[in-house]
Amino acid sequence: MSSISEKLSVREKIGYSLGDLAANLVFQTLITYLAYFYTDIYGLEANTATAIIFWVGFIAALGFNPIVGAIADRTHSKWGKFRPWILWTAVPLGVVSVLAFSTPDFDYQGKVTYAVITYTLLLLLYAASNLPYSALSGVITGDMKERNSISSYRFVAVMFAQFFVQVFMLPIIIYAGEGDKAVGMELVMTWLAVIGTVMLLITFVTTKERIVPTAEQKSTFVEDILDLIENRPWLIMLVLTTLTFISLAMKGGAYVYYFENYVDNTRLTNFISPILDFLSSVGVNFFGNDPVSAGFGLFNAGGIIFMIIGIGLSKSLADVYGKRNVFGFFLFVSTLFIILFYFFDKSSVELMFGAQVLHGLFYGITIPLLWAMIADVADYSEWKNNRRATAIIFSAMMVGLKLGLAIGGALVAKILGSYGYLPGIENGQTELAIHGIKMLVSIYPSIPFLIGVVLLFFYEINKDMESQIETDLKQRRTN
Repeated sequence: MSSISEKLSVREKIGYSLGDLAANLVFQTLITYLAYFYTDIYGLEANTATAIIFWVGFIAALGFNPIVGAIADRTHSKWGKFRPWILWTAVPLGVVSVLAFSTPDFDYQGKVTYAVITYTLLLLLYAASNLPYSALSGVITGDMKERNSISSYRFVAVMFAQFFVQVFMLPIIIYAGEGDKAVGMELVMTWLAVIGTVMLLITFVTTKERIVPTAEQKSTFVEDILDLIENRPWLIMLVLTTLTFISLAMKGGAYVYYFENYVDNTRLTNFISPILDFLSSVGVNFFGNDPVSAGFGLFNAGGIIFMIIGIGLSKSLADVYGKRNVFGFFLFVSTLFIILFYFFDKSSVELMFGAQVLHGLFYGITIPLLWAMIADVADYSEWKNNRRATAIIFSAMMVGLKLGLAIGGALVAKILGSYGYLPGIENGQTELAIHGIKMLVSIYPSIPFLIGVVLLFFYEINKDMESQIETDLKQRRTN
């Protein structure tokens, strides 16, 4: 095993982080708008949208990711194992991102078929790009503190993508389409595809793979799978990743319904007017006169700004207390502020924004740690088995991510349907439907988070074991 455990330049950290910024222009759009796009823009029934989101996501999670991981681990090129995948998929991913959020004039069955095909292609290309990208973090350096650092850079970039999608995207869609959300969505996705493609190419150019398995290291796909099954930290991280993204997909996909159907428009307008006046004075005018899209955007903005602050605190806390302990504690605290949304009256706008800010701060601390812990699991596997299979370990986590997205996204449409939600009826839903929307932003997404907190008590890679693994692997690689 050849290795260079060195500090990474700021240029390389920024270059690497742009890859996740690009990926999250797609991923955050899926979390925030996919169910809404299918039901309220594209015109699919809630049950149809549920079936597409769940079954395509389920097949993609269990089929695409392990195959891509196994192939990536066995890729040999002058650029390394994982970097070439970022290059090869940059343009196709951008093209399909636009197609998946387009609204061709088909009959209903044609719309369903088109949605299934484009969503399947999107998840396939996303796996082929983002899985090798994630695995790249495990071979850029063997220094765990540097991994904590690059994870922080990476997830600041993720927050910028999330900030744009959740704060500005809906107002820009309405502005760009002159009120036609279908036209606006396609225009916005076209520009995001171009920007994302350029960013992925920058990631390819600016990064380097330093941990390279020796030519003697060989293992079959079956051996890799058996290693995973016997790796308890990996199993825990798989379940934890799935639970995390179920929660994120549920609450992220439900907020737009929450603002369109529950939050008091008059109180919201009064609260955000001074902010909009200030933004208008500095030239930011595309929020327009729609209090729902403006309030929704500013609500997300508050949470994301404080998530970035939390991300900035993450590395220092993890270096002192260990990733596991910091992740579990702050995941629990952040969940409490999700539960509070169940108790807010529709006019309690100030409390809603306050709870979102505090949730963002504490959840932000956990964000870089999830992927840094998965890289540690790859080290744990090498330490235990004397074989390194980085991509397949990350592919398993991508299975969790895709399963979480599929389950959480499908639950949004399914739960809304079960509570009698009717698409396109703003501020006219039944009390039962309103109750379902409230549950979707509070109680339901809190459950997977709390189960994840419990699981971390069984995750054995604490701070002492992190140090032991790092020391032993450095010695082996030197020898």
